[in-house]
Amino acid sequence: MSETAILTGTSRTQINHGIAQLRTVLNRALMGKAEVIEYVMAGLLAGGHILFDDLPGLGKTTLGKAVAAAVGGKFGRIQGTPDLLPSDVTGFNLFNRKTQEFEFRPGPVFSDVLLADEINRATPRTQSALFEAMGERQVSVDGKTFPLLETFFVIATQNPIDHSGTFELPEAQLDRFAMKLTIGYPSADDEIALLKDEAVRDSANPKRPEQVITPNELRRWQDEVARVEVAEKVQRYLVAIATAIRGHKEIRNGLSPRGLIMLQRLSQAFAMLQERDFVTPDDIQQVAKPVLRVRLSGNFDSADPIIQEILNSVPVPV
Repeated sequence: MSETAILTGTSRTQINHGIAQLRTVLNRALMGKAEVIEYVMAGLLAGGHILFDDLPGLGKTTLGKAVAAAVGGKFGRIQGTPDLLPSDVTGFNLFNRKTQEFEFRPGPVFSDVLLADEINRATPRTQSALFEAMGERQVSVDGKTFPLLETFFVIATQNPIDHSGTFELPEAQLDRFAMKLTIGYPSADDEIALLKDEAVRDSANPKRPEQVITPNELRRWQDEVARVEVAEKVQRYLVAIATAIRGHKEIRNGLSPRGLIMLQRLSQAFAMLQERDFVTPDDIQQVAKPVLRVRLSGNFDSADPIIQEILNSVPVPV
């Protein structure tokens, strides 16, 4: 194992402690959804954006605010509607009569955590305003390019496509997401705990999620994820999965190189969450469904069996 893949004892201990704190804060914000929280944390560490395909009211906004608060970052939000304009997302130039010059007014995309709520209710033109931001962490307005924050992280939500008033996300947009997740309804016990918590909530002094790390620390964590070792035989396993996807008769578009890189990066992040500094085939299998789901057409019920079939068909390296 290469020396660059191994963290020092102090760094490892500090990061593991910070991850445990972050996990606690997010699980407190979204009760009873520990598996979803693990995937969100993996996406955050890997620098990959997340798409939630879910019904309204299940806690996606609460989760987005909790992530922003926990990393000490700025929270931004856009609400997908048919009349939402690209400039409402990226920002716009406004003429200042005093200085006789145009001034750039940044949009909500200039944040650490951006919640794009009901993104598929916005028109395709407005959805495309996020292409450059999500892919390159920058936006271009009137021929000038503005960099976004290094930790820029998108949590987007979409209503099920059979709901009225929605536009299907283009494949180029979907490929910029790392994962597609669903929260689903909580269990009966979790809903009772939620009702009890709400009954004693002080609206005058709401309990806010605590800050666990700073954006600079998060950036260092993301750098450490890149150092988690991926052996060549594990990389060959990744490529074999991509090849099987591209050759599957029921899949129209295969896994892009960008998607393959994201699958590796999320596997590294998942290994780090398990306090390991190397990736195993199990890590790949853990993140494969949410990563591939966002790149395959159809809903969870139709995509997951195909993904499992592909995983079963590819020999696992020893």
